[in-house]
Amino acid sequence: MSDRAALLKGIRVWLALFVVCLVLSGATAFPLVHELRWTEEVLRALSVPEHLPGLAAWISRVREGLDTVDAAYPFVLYGTDWLAFAHLVIAVAFYGPYRDPVRNVWVVEFGMIACAGIIPLALVCGPVRGIPFWWSLIDMSFGVLGIVPLYVVRKRIGRLEALGAPSVSG
Repeated sequence: MSDRAALLKGIRVWLALFVVCLVLSGATAFPLVHELRWTEEVLRALSVPEHLPGLAAWISRVREGLDTVDAAYPFVLYGTDWLAFAHLVIAVAFYGPYRDPVRNVWVVEFGMIACAGIIPLALVCGPVRGIPFWWSLIDMSFGVLGIVPLYVVRKRIGRLEALGAPSVSG
């Protein structure tokens, strides 16, 4: 396998991993009410409230809030449907660099900027919305973890470009 082919294959594997994570993250935003009920049941079954009472209390509070909103104001949850949709749309954008990484490197850079943007968003909006700091740290970890495959892809695209690789399709 040539250097060019190996780089392209590696880029595509990392991009596929990133897209799968984006799609899963988006898809799980649709059934939030049911997910929180299920999560609370699982935590109780695993005796988590005894070991991590803060986590169990937070999950319970969020579940109660979602139940209340779902029962009285279900249209508010439409916002999380749009959040889910946004994740899916962003995932589709990564088809460009999958097809032609050098020409579409800007999509990878956009993704890296978005991942970095999670940190100030969580630090500002978390306290405004009453989110516990430890939960904001979990939210920020998505940006930190998300930037890793994109950084690897960005570096590999730079190496591919340095090889004088022609535009790649397919």
